[in-house]
Amino acid sequence: MSKNLKIFLGISYLLILFAFLYFIFIGIEINRLDDFSYYKELQSDLDNYISKNIVINLIYFFIFAIIWIALLGFGSPILIISGILFGQWLGTLVSVISISIGALILYSIGIFFFRDIVKAILEKKFQKYIQLFKKNEFFYFFVYRFVGGLGVPFGLQNLIPVLFDMKKINYFLASFFGLIPSMFIMNTIGAGLNSYVEQAENFNMIDFILTPEIYLPICMFAILMILSFIIKKKFFDGTNK
Repeated sequence: MSKNLKIFLGISYLLILFAFLYFIFIGIEINRLDDFSYYKELQSDLDNYISKNIVINLIYFFIFAIIWIALLGFGSPILIISGILFGQWLGTLVSVISISIGALILYSIGIFFFRDIVKAILEKKFQKYIQLFKKNEFFYFFVYRFVGGLGVPFGLQNLIPVLFDMKKINYFLASFFGLIPSMFIMNTIGAGLNSYVEQAENFNMIDFILTPEIYLPICMFAILMILSFIIKKKFFDGTNK
């Protein structure tokens, strides 16, 4: 049964991915990709479309993000897109909630159907952290989320708690609060990109980087990485000793 479900999830993921890419690229004029005015037109049309159907589009995005994450999808593209579509605040809210729910669904699927597979693949690599998580699963998983999952791909991050049978409520809350800083920064970058395209007449890399809506979240991201490195050293690297 787990093998059939695995095949189903794999096919579903590919179908959703191809459908997503199809609807994106079907309306793209390939011959205009080097024309900045083309991006301004896309940005204007997209803003008008979203603003006319904000609630419906939030629901569509919410459902899509949940399914995407539940099928091992990457987190970063969702965050940039939510920032572009809904701005830094609303984008952060909808993406944090939907991604946390999607991660919880993936975790639940992993527990019920893929526990043995997950342990076979990940247990040896994360053995040194399992006892640490068991001491206080909420706190350490919150820290784990905050520091970016120790460099583990996001889809696999969501399955790590299978190794120590984390309570689902702790999983969701630790994910929700731990992911907020990085997701806010990524949404801010997406919103800044949208703002730059709207205001600029021509693309200039220096002007783009020096735009407050771009360099401020990049600086925030750099600070978060430094803080994450310090936290990682304090809470996780000590387990090697």
